[in-house]
Amino acid sequence: MNFNLYEDAHEFEREAKSFLVQYEDIYSLFYGILQGIKAGSYENPLMATVEDEGKLVALFQMTPPHPLNIVIIDESKKDAILTFVAKEFLEREIHIPSAVGLKPVVFSFADKWIELTQCESRLLMDQGLYRLDEVNQTLENSPGSWRYARKDEALLIEEWYVAFCNDAGIENPPAKVIKERVAQILQDQEVFFWEDKGKVVSMMKKARPSDRGVTVSMVYTPPEERKKGYARTMVAAGSKELLKTYDFCVLYTDMMNPTSNKIYQEIGYRKIADSVHLELVGKEAE
Repeated sequence: MNFNLYEDAHEFEREAKSFLVQYEDIYSLFYGILQGIKAGSYENPLMATVEDEGKLVALFQMTPPHPLNIVIIDESKKDAILTFVAKEFLEREIHIPSAVGLKPVVFSFADKWIELTQCESRLLMDQGLYRLDEVNQTLENSPGSWRYARKDEALLIEEWYVAFCNDAGIENPPAKVIKERVAQILQDQEVFFWEDKGKVVSMMKKARPSDRGVTVSMVYTPPEERKKGYARTMVAAGSKELLKTYDFCVLYTDMMNPTSNKIYQEIGYRKIADSVHLELVGKEAE
C-alpha cells in the first residue's frame, strides 16, 4: 500500500471527488470541509490517500484541532488499510486527537491506534446522519415565521453559539474565535431565525454546502422557549428554503436524544448512516 500526503486541496479533490460525489450525503462532512480547505478556511490541514495496487482505497482529512475524518472506499480491505495508516501516522509523528466517521470504521481505527499508542478512547458523540429530500407538508407549524438573522443580532448568536456547544457537550472555542465565526456566518447569510410576536425563539444554521447538498446545523432553542414546537418548525421552514437551491439537506443528531431524532423524522428526514466521534487520549508510544 502507498500513503500519499497532499498540500494542494485542489489536487486532493481531483483524487477524491469521483468517489465522494457518489455518496455526497453520507460523506457530506468530509466533502463540505474539503470545500472549506479549498477556500482557505483552515490552517495546516491534513489530506491523505491510501492506494493499493494503483487503486484508491481510502481518504483521510484533518483540520487540527478537529478530528481525523476517515473514508474507506474498499470495505473488503478496511482492517488492512486502517492498520497500515495507523502505523504511517505514528511513524510520521502525526498527532490524532480524535476520529470521526462511520461507526464501524472509526471503532476499528481506534482499536489499531490504541494498540500502537497505548492511549484510551472516549465517546464524544454517538450520531445519526439523516437526509431530507422533501419536507412533510402535513406538519402543523408553531406560530411565527422564519427570517435570516441580521448583522446587528451578532451578540444573540454568540450567546446561543456558546449555549448550543454547552448543550451538545462540545468544547467552546475562545470568545474571539466565536465572534469571528459569527461575523462570517452573518456575512454569508447562513443563520435562520424563527420569530414569534417579535421575539426570536429558535435558530438554525446552514453549513458545508457541496455540489448537491447542504448541512443543517446549530439548531438551538433557549430553555424557556422549548416544548413549543419552535425547533421543529424552524428546521422544517429552513430546510424547505434550502431545498430551493439544493437537492437534499443532511443533519447529524445525538442518538442519546430521542426527542430530537423524533422531531427530525417528523419533518421528513430519514436516517442514512450511523456515525461516531471518538476522542483518543492518553500517553502515546514513543
